[in-house]
Order: sequence, then C-alpha cells, then structure tokens
Amino acid sequence: MASVRQVQVTFDCAEPERVARFWCEALGYVVPPPPEGFASWDEFDRTLPSERQGSAFACVDPTGVGPRLFFQRVPEGKVVKNRLHLDVRAGTGLVGEERVAVLEAEAARLVARGATRMRLLRADGFNESCLVMQDVEGNEFCLD
Repeated sequence: MASVRQVQVTFDCAEPERVARFWCEALGYVVPPPPEGFASWDEFDRTLPSERQGSAFACVDPTGVGPRLFFQRVPEGKVVKNRLHLDVRAGTGLVGEERVAVLEAEAARLVARGATRMRLLRADGFNESCLVMQDVEGNEFCLD
C-alpha cells in the first residue's frame, strides 16, 4: 500500500510575490518566515544572483493542514485555460440563493484584491452553484 504524500501546488507566473500575496488573502494563508539568519525575504532575495531575485515566493496554511503554495517566475505568459484549478470552498453546505449570496460576497472581496469575476454557474440539479474567477494573473479558480 502506498503511503500518503504531502503535495505542494505550484503556479507559473510573471510576478511570484504579487500572486502569492493574493492567494494569502484569498485563503487565509501566510508567508512563512525567511530562512534562518535573514530578517526578511527581501534581505534574503538580495543575496541571490540578480537573475534569480524575485523569481519565487511561497505561502502556507498557518494551521499546517493545507498544501504549501509555491509561485515561480516563468518567461512565457498564460495563453490557454488552466488544466487544473483550485476550488475555494466558500459556500460549503449552502444551497440556492443563500449559497449564491455568499459566493457573490466572497467574489466582491477578492475583486477588491485584484481578482476578476468571470461567470456564475447556477445549480443544475447535479452540481450546486459556483462562481468562476481569475486571480491577479488570470489563473482560473472557482468559488465553490
């Protein structure tokens, strides 16, 4: 029997710190402490070769339950729909208009932080309503 493994979710992006800080706000995640011997991530970053500065950033679930999110700079921009996306569980246990109201309120909060609201997918008898969104660099996610 295979043992359970922890996972890290990695985002390719242009501005790792900007995208990481958006996801901290969206999920209640935090930036982990800098490596030992450094007062801040900025201080650590300045020790890297210039081409590596600002090339990566991370955030973690402060409870230790959720996966670490890692953001790495890549040269190419996003050109197609994600093959994988996060579902942010904002309306768990709610149905109908009560669920939609909670999803819309969370969407408004995230839009104020740079997200884009794409479309509401109404309940269809099989799936409950969800809201399709994009983060600050256009990565799709759903408020579910």
